[in-house]
Amino acid sequence: MSPHYCNDAAFELFAAQVADLDAEGALLRAAVAIAMCDLPDADYLEVERRLDGLARQVLERVHSDNPKALLAHAHAVLFETEGFRGNLENYHDPRNSYIPAVLDTRRGIPITLTLIYKEVLERLGLSVEGTNAPGHFLASVWLDGRPMLVDVFARGRVLSRAEAYDRIEDVLGTVDRAKDLLQPATNRGWLARMLQNLLVVFGRSRQQAAAAAMLELQELLTQTEQA
Repeated sequence: MSPHYCNDAAFELFAAQVADLDAEGALLRAAVAIAMCDLPDADYLEVERRLDGLARQVLERVHSDNPKALLAHAHAVLFETEGFRGNLENYHDPRNSYIPAVLDTRRGIPITLTLIYKEVLERLGLSVEGTNAPGHFLASVWLDGRPMLVDVFARGRVLSRAEAYDRIEDVLGTVDRAKDLLQPATNRGWLARMLQNLLVVFGRSRQQAAAAAMLELQELLTQTEQA
C-alpha cells in the first residue's frame, strides 16, 4: 500500500510502528508520524530530546526516589513551570492533536497531553496508563499498587471515580455508571482515537485531503490488527 495523501516519510514511520505496537517507543513514534502528515519537518528525535529535558527538570528538583514526591514535582514542572493545559480557546485546532505542536504551545486536547504526561513520568520510573474514557481521555498513575486518575487537560487534577464519570457526562450526557467506562487504552486504541479525533476535526472544516491522509493511516492500523 502506498499513500496518496499522507507524505511518504510519515506513512513509512507509522507503518513501521504499527507492525509492532508493543515495542518500546512505538506509540510515541506513531503519534509523531500522525503529526508529520501535516508537519513534514516534525522530528521524532527532537520530540524525544524535549521529553528528556522535561524529565530532567523534574529530577533536578527531587531529592528522593519516593514516587509521590516524583509525581508532585512532575506536576509542578509540567503544569506550573511549563504551563501545559487544555486548549479551551481553540479546542478543534488540529495542532492540538500533534505531539510536536503541543510541546511548542503547551496546549492540547486530553489524549495528546496525556501521552506527553505518560512519556515524561515513565522517564522518572513511574507507571502510567492511558484511560480510554469516552468523551474525555484520562491518565492512570500507579502508586502503591493502585491507579490514581489524573485529568491532564485540567492541569493534572486528581479525580475520584465519580468525578471521572462527571467529566464523561459533561461531554456525553447521562451515562450508566454501573458500566466500567474507565478502561485502560491499548496502544492501538490510543492511535485509533487520535486518528478519529482528527477525522472529526478535518470533516468539520472540510479539509478533504487532510482527512484522506488520516484515513490512509487508519487503514494501516486496521490492516495490522487483522493480520
